[in-house]
Amino acid sequence: MPSTSRLASEHVAASYPLVPLAWEVGFTRDPSVPPAELVPATVPGAVQLDWARAKGLPDYTVGDNFRQFRFAEDVYWVYRARLEVPRTGAGERVVFYCGGVDYRFRVLLDGELCHDQEGMFTPFEIDLTGRAKTGDELSIVIFPAPKATPSPEDRTQARLSNKPPVSYGWDWHPRLIPCGIWQETGIQVRPARHFRSVDFRYRLSDDLTTADLDVRIETSDPGAGAAGASYRLLDPEGNEVVSSERPEARLPGVRLWWPNGEGKPELYTLEVRLDGAVVHTRKVGFRRVRLVMHEGAWDEPARFPKSRSRPPVTLEVNGRTIFARGSNWVCPEIFPGIIDEGVYRPLLELARDAHFNLLRTWGGAIINKEVFYELCDKLGLMVWTEFHLACNLYEGEPSYLRVLQQEAESTIRRVRQHPSLALWCGGNELFNVWSGMTDQSLPLRLLNKLTYELDRDTPFIPTAPIDGMGHGDYRFRDEHGREPHQIFATASNTAYSEFGCPGPSDVEYLKTFIPEAELFPPREGTAWEAHHAFAAWSADPGSWLCQATLEHYFGPARTLEELVERGQLLQREGYKFIFEEARRQKPVCSMALNWCYNEPWPSAANNNLISWPRRPKPAYHAVKAACRPALASARAPKFGWKSGEEFRADLFVLNDAPEGVASGTVEARIVCAGRAVVLVSWRFPDLAPRRNEKGPTLSFVLPTFEGDTFRLELVVAGQEALDSSYTFACASVSEPRKAAPGERFLNG
Repeated sequence: MPSTSRLASEHVAASYPLVPLAWEVGFTRDPSVPPAELVPATVPGAVQLDWARAKGLPDYTVGDNFRQFRFAEDVYWVYRARLEVPRTGAGERVVFYCGGVDYRFRVLLDGELCHDQEGMFTPFEIDLTGRAKTGDELSIVIFPAPKATPSPEDRTQARLSNKPPVSYGWDWHPRLIPCGIWQETGIQVRPARHFRSVDFRYRLSDDLTTADLDVRIETSDPGAGAAGASYRLLDPEGNEVVSSERPEARLPGVRLWWPNGEGKPELYTLEVRLDGAVVHTRKVGFRRVRLVMHEGAWDEPARFPKSRSRPPVTLEVNGRTIFARGSNWVCPEIFPGIIDEGVYRPLLELARDAHFNLLRTWGGAIINKEVFYELCDKLGLMVWTEFHLACNLYEGEPSYLRVLQQEAESTIRRVRQHPSLALWCGGNELFNVWSGMTDQSLPLRLLNKLTYELDRDTPFIPTAPIDGMGHGDYRFRDEHGREPHQIFATASNTAYSEFGCPGPSDVEYLKTFIPEAELFPPREGTAWEAHHAFAAWSADPGSWLCQATLEHYFGPARTLEELVERGQLLQREGYKFIFEEARRQKPVCSMALNWCYNEPWPSAANNNLISWPRRPKPAYHAVKAACRPALASARAPKFGWKSGEEFRADLFVLNDAPEGVASGTVEARIVCAGRAVVLVSWRFPDLAPRRNEKGPTLSFVLPTFEGDTFRLELVVAGQEALDSSYTFACASVSEPRKAAPGERFLNG
């Protein structure tokens, strides 16, 4: 049988040309019986897409067409290809390399088993030298999707496997379980002694000016090891700064990698040579990341019995504490095999442009591909990387732990090379009542062990949320009538790692996937429900369209355009308030990450900022404004008002930047029906780096006016980049209360 091995690195795939194979794919319900039909397959890709393409099936993103693939999760899929074995020179090796198959599979060469694996995140290779010839058949047999329970609507079906659970159905993802060869795959010819991987490690001096390098190069010859291997390091301008044949070297005058908004994400080039030939290049960076206690954290708990304080979640990068502004990244496509740089890049550039510095890669989805981290390195986006566990009780049976260790080791060895990696996390919401796990659960103890052994200097937390963090709320108005303005202004969390405000997609976009007859009014049981506008979240059957909330403020919508405009208004104002409120709660709070950033297919309504595949919603632009490093800000006690009420708001200037903000004057004015009324003019002092300033509270009795909204505008003379604007709902009453003399202003 050909020799086979699992790989902990993708470096070898990028070091020698990879010749693709011509694959076909088909399915069978009995693995001992060949498929009745084979169709052309695109690799990397997904079997569902190949089958749909061959059979002319309708677009799975439209209506409820995704249901046509339900059969695909319960059959065996078989890939087949005829080998074209290239000619080789003396000692050269012919290798079949595969970056990943989703999920449980076997590989056969002319019917003989040569590889058996569970797990999609571990690459493997098969040495075909002298054992395969042109015309031989290579086949990959993929097992049905793993299921812990028989119910097809139960997301806990994934709890006994290491397959990402999101595809079993989520409030923003349909029940559509991908399957197939999802990473680059093909035939390689390698020299007799060839490069396999490089492990770039370093330790920074206490003053962060010098790096002690430890660069380990692995070859295919365990006897000779790294003899004949060398590396050199080029600075960001391409100048050689280190050249060594030994693993250890020292780099003085290090230029640090900084997150977006904190400095330049400086990247060096690592070049590996073997026997005189360049075999591998990659970008590397230098940074130190820690999770530290916030100011005053050791004062809590204040009373006996004194137990532990809340765990640290404040990010310290290169010795500087940073307020993390960002979002929760989910899979950008249902089928991971079609995700590439063209999918990742525009989404990540939008995140950078929104002033984000941290993305939490949510644990229910895939571990992202290498190009995702490469782009984050370049863009200065820190990545909170979660393992593939979410909202389930992963009991930790021996077979499960064996695969978890294999998958985690492969992930850690690959991702730890990237300066964008900020922290490891065991998975999403594992300590919640619906999951039932604790810090004594074996899977989490194993992940803690592996991250310590393989990447000790990167922080690890067992799950999110942990004590002190906030997850939720995900509605603009809860069952008690509370808005984000009440929920978050009265909270005191060390981090808001998830919070949501749902909103509908654009009208023209809705028309691309909801049949015309179902467009308006939205109804349950139609494509609106299939695309998450109704019954998406068990806590709120009206989610995520939340029509009752919209009607509470504005009454029934008369057109689809009116409905969408109102829903998007609430989403953008809710998100704007929460991001700014989290920043006002520094230093106890150190993080604001909304749920969620993107989506894998078109939703009619969702908490996302970007509609699939890369269409920013109005909420994106509002969040972008709220995440500016410095801005004038207002905290109002609510969104919905009535004429005759006394409108109040506290003024602030917020600054998260490493630079200070020069003093200036904030003019606050109310705009009703096109008429502006100046309320207060506040002269704020110079602000120190990463410090806020609280100003006066303004007051204004709302008049009766045409329209159902009004605006509060904050204008900073000569510093327009700090200007802000807020929209509120206002309902007229029959006899509005009149302002008493002098009541217009309060405290300034």
